[in-house]
Amino acid sequence: MRNVDENAIRWGSRSKPAIGGISFFLNFLFAITFYFMLSEQHSILENVKFTGLMFAVTVGFLVGLADDAYNTKPILKFSAQVFCGIVLCLTGTYIQLFSSDVLNYFITVFWIVGIMNSINMLDNMDAITTTVSISIIISALIVLSAINTFESIEFIVLIGVLASLLGFLFYNWNPSKIYMGDTGSQFLGVLLGAMAITCFWNTPFDSNSHSQTKQVILTIIVFIIPIIDTTTVTINRLGRGQSPFVGGKDHTTHHLSYAGFSDKQVAVIIGLISMFSCLITIYVLSIEDWSFYDAGLLSAYFLSVFGVLFYISKTKKAPSAK
Repeated sequence: MRNVDENAIRWGSRSKPAIGGISFFLNFLFAITFYFMLSEQHSILENVKFTGLMFAVTVGFLVGLADDAYNTKPILKFSAQVFCGIVLCLTGTYIQLFSSDVLNYFITVFWIVGIMNSINMLDNMDAITTTVSISIIISALIVLSAINTFESIEFIVLIGVLASLLGFLFYNWNPSKIYMGDTGSQFLGVLLGAMAITCFWNTPFDSNSHSQTKQVILTIIVFIIPIIDTTTVTINRLGRGQSPFVGGKDHTTHHLSYAGFSDKQVAVIIGLISMFSCLITIYVLSIEDWSFYDAGLLSAYFLSVFGVLFYISKTKKAPSAK
């Protein structure tokens, strides 16, 4: 059992409380309440998809809260993540890429588990996960705005969570006063992963026969930092014969620090990449006739960012202890 007085110690040398994620969940609930005060719906059960999302998000929040308080076993967290993915599938929120629902359900669960872990692993330096999550939510809001769903419950909820993240960023910016902890990262992992299915994976726009590449590439671009960081860490750790699931100071953010950037500069670099990728969402939505040229151009952007960050991870190492 983890000492209840123990604070999270991560990249920095100072210990800080890891309870910031509670505010995300409270704002999430407040946004839902606000929506039902203004809408004609009288019960959340009328919206099966959102009911499933709310249940999955609550499970993610609770398992994160338990991990922050009691340092739960990895198998419990993993089982809860899989459960969140299954709940989303059974309530209608799943990736629609294949003709087989079994394949669609499998890739959905894989996606949800992967994003929950990626967001959790990315929360290793001040403001990193916060800025990345802000850019992802803005991208989702851009898509929802493009199809005129300003009054949907998803739009209202994302606005609420975005507001809480912007407020949290003030205290999470280096030098931070508070962390979001697993409570926040697991909550965000479920929410962002599910919203990605609605807004990016299942792109709600008319497109041509190449629409599947559009779905995949748009999602990868929006989630560029979590995907690159997790992939880089996994490749490097497997190359060293280590488990990719054990924590360490070998993330892309850490290697940027080893390259000479301050913690604030690292947060700015990651934030700029995330926000530029967010702007690409507007470009993608403006394309009326999606082609392999567009797919190649955006793939080149992703591979360029991945190549630079991966190269830095291979060449810039932690200074040796004296």
